[in-house]
Amino acid sequence: MPPSSSSTSSSDLSGAAPGAWLRLTALAAAGATGLAVVSGAAALGSAHRVLAALALPPLVALVVAAWFAHRRLLPAAIAALVLFAAAALATSKPVHVAAAALAFAATLVLCAAVHRSSRAALGSWRDYVTLTKPRIMSLLLLTGLCGMFVGAKGVPHAGLALATMAGLALACGGASALNHVLDRDIDRLMGERTRARPVAAGRVPPAHALDFGLTLSAFSFVLLASAVNVLTATLALVGNLFYVVVYTRLLKRSTHQNIVIGGAAGAVPPLVGWAAATGNLTLPALWLFLIVFFWTPPHFWALSLLLREHYAAAHIPMLPVVRGPRATTLQIVVFTVVLVVITAAPLLTGTLGTGYLAAALVLGAVFVLLAFRLRRETTRPHAARLFHYSLLYLALLFAAMAIDVAW
Repeated sequence: MPPSSSSTSSSDLSGAAPGAWLRLTALAAAGATGLAVVSGAAALGSAHRVLAALALPPLVALVVAAWFAHRRLLPAAIAALVLFAAAALATSKPVHVAAAALAFAATLVLCAAVHRSSRAALGSWRDYVTLTKPRIMSLLLLTGLCGMFVGAKGVPHAGLALATMAGLALACGGASALNHVLDRDIDRLMGERTRARPVAAGRVPPAHALDFGLTLSAFSFVLLASAVNVLTATLALVGNLFYVVVYTRLLKRSTHQNIVIGGAAGAVPPLVGWAAATGNLTLPALWLFLIVFFWTPPHFWALSLLLREHYAAAHIPMLPVVRGPRATTLQIVVFTVVLVVITAAPLLTGTLGTGYLAAALVLGAVFVLLAFRLRRETTRPHAARLFHYSLLYLALLFAAMAIDVAW
């Protein structure tokens, strides 16, 4: 672990006043908890259970934010969450009602405490947009939307698609913001591109970026669970947590296989789209997941060849740093060939037709050609060409899926 990694501790997260994002989350928690109590008193049945489920994500987000950045709020946040859980688990009606009332009271106290604190400057809205990594998000949303088309076997309902994409965007943006917080130390070591990021450059305090990421993540679950279905909301949350906790926090700095395992997070959006359209996960959805899963290593290894010195300076064990360019290009070729083979599976299972297969084979042939060219001549121009084509490849491949089922 490099010496700079000590800056990822909670020291520069603590002491900051809650920002607008945490205040918004506190209001959402108080409102949802209040509605859950009212619906329970009115014996609304399933509506009460839905409202109670929607109150949980903002409460959890408040506890996490309090733990890392606002310790003064931690007792009230834990009390609200524990009382809420006690109400949910209580089988006796008097105990359930009493715990629910206490949970609502604790949430109101927490909300007041969040808003009573002095308000720090929020920062530029452009920096908060940057925290969501819009360029990466756009590709994730495209794969999610096309996954909806494939799951629906045609054009999905516009309202459902809009709600799903909004919820997925919130999940992706929240995960990206939390990634900015966790990677702020190495971002300062990896050149001007990452050094200028909002948290690394100090334009957005880490505590505010944490609040922002947690708020987006919580609201994503609320939106998807209420407007789409719980499976979709759960998948988006799992992808979020896998990217933040498993990849960014555990794997990225510890193993050169980081992107192979961590790439599973980027393969979740097609599953989100499929689950939104169908309400379930079946074998054809697995092929969509595997396509993105095997696409991710060649894509990121091409980028890491371009940024090899930067990763080395930040002590990140990417494959080109640990094993060298030759071993990296061999792995790129292997994963690319496997990827192209997997893209034929949707035709064999009857999920997609020959039009898609033709597009997949043509796009795959170019990908393989560029991978072999990089293997023969490991130069920066060839690595850059493969990296940029890989982005176009995935976008066109999933677009071909959507067109195939829509026509």
